[in-house]
Amino acid sequence: MDHIVVIGAGQAGASAVARLRKSGHKGPVTLIGEEPVPPYQRPPLSKAYLLGDMTVERLFLRPEAMYAEQDITLRTGAAVTALDTAAKLVHLGDETIAYDTAILTTGSRPRRLPAAIGGDLSGVHVVRTLADVDAMRGDVRDGARALIVGGGYIGLEAAAVAAKLGVHVTLVEMAPRILQRVAAPETSNFFRALHQAHGVDIREGVGLDRLVGDDRVTGAILSDGTELDVDFVIAGVGIVPDTALAEAAGIAVDNGIAVDALGRTSAPGVWAAGDCCSFPHGDGRLRLESVPNAIDQAECVADNILGANTPYVPQPWFWSDQYDVKLQIAGLNTGYDRVITRQGDGHTVSFWYYTGDQLVAVDAMNDPRAYMVGKRLIDGGKTADPGVVGDPSADLKPLLKA
Repeated sequence: MDHIVVIGAGQAGASAVARLRKSGHKGPVTLIGEEPVPPYQRPPLSKAYLLGDMTVERLFLRPEAMYAEQDITLRTGAAVTALDTAAKLVHLGDETIAYDTAILTTGSRPRRLPAAIGGDLSGVHVVRTLADVDAMRGDVRDGARALIVGGGYIGLEAAAVAAKLGVHVTLVEMAPRILQRVAAPETSNFFRALHQAHGVDIREGVGLDRLVGDDRVTGAILSDGTELDVDFVIAGVGIVPDTALAEAAGIAVDNGIAVDALGRTSAPGVWAAGDCCSFPHGDGRLRLESVPNAIDQAECVADNILGANTPYVPQPWFWSDQYDVKLQIAGLNTGYDRVITRQGDGHTVSFWYYTGDQLVAVDAMNDPRAYMVGKRLIDGGKTADPGVVGDPSADLKPLLKA
């Protein structure tokens, strides 16, 4: 029976192997991960785990014993050094593993600050892995001074946790506003006000010129000439798909490992899923960086390997937790031309994105009802009357029957 080897033990890899067994694959399955721990949740790392509200074991996606029970060979702490698609061999240094089918779920890696501006100094952190967060734990303490570089969701979530732990936080964003790449000005304004209310010093339209320090960072000079004393730095400047293994193997890459609608790469017998790959969408290609996409796409690929022949159709949704606010996002706001605000009480509000008359996305803050209605409409290809959406006294549920 076919040996299926999954390279990358994150959310997508764990979802793929579980689905293979659930869908009836009886042959050998091997899951290879570079980190020395079983697959785990990443979103809580910079929140509940850093706050001390969650143990390492609670991060694990499934109990470690489950892999043996399902006859899945889990290889942790194992770095894949090469993929030979002609001989169908996975190289781990001097060791080789033969495969019949391979799935690349290599995920993404964080952008790091360049060494030329001090990015390699001690006390400069990124937020991606368990080891990353463990490394910063000693720095995130009451009274410390932090610089966070980047005003996307990674940077803002890190700022929220640091501020809750008593850190004096300065956040810089080179773009004119935080969240500019991913959200409307209304959402940016909401989160700017939220962070400022918690004492975070947000500076927009300002970049980092360089960090100062001998072996360890002690200060920062911003692009406007401002000098800051800092005890540690968190770089939240985005992630990039981890395509190095695929590229070295000669597999086509286009904003990630390029796959077709079923999840197949350009190499026979090699598939891909999750953050690392882009797939056909509309007239172009799309790559999604989210837990739901990693799960859904990995499960679709597993089913297709077993013969389902089902094209992957994403139903995008995301979330972010900051202080007492839960943001839920449905859809993709690419190409929107207007935003309708539905105002609730206090920190309850939602922003509805339209392209022409078509609803394309919803940002809902502490408003699960608005999120639920918006997501169901978007997933069903329906829209919503802006007049109803903008009237806080109007019931949204009838929109689902329109």
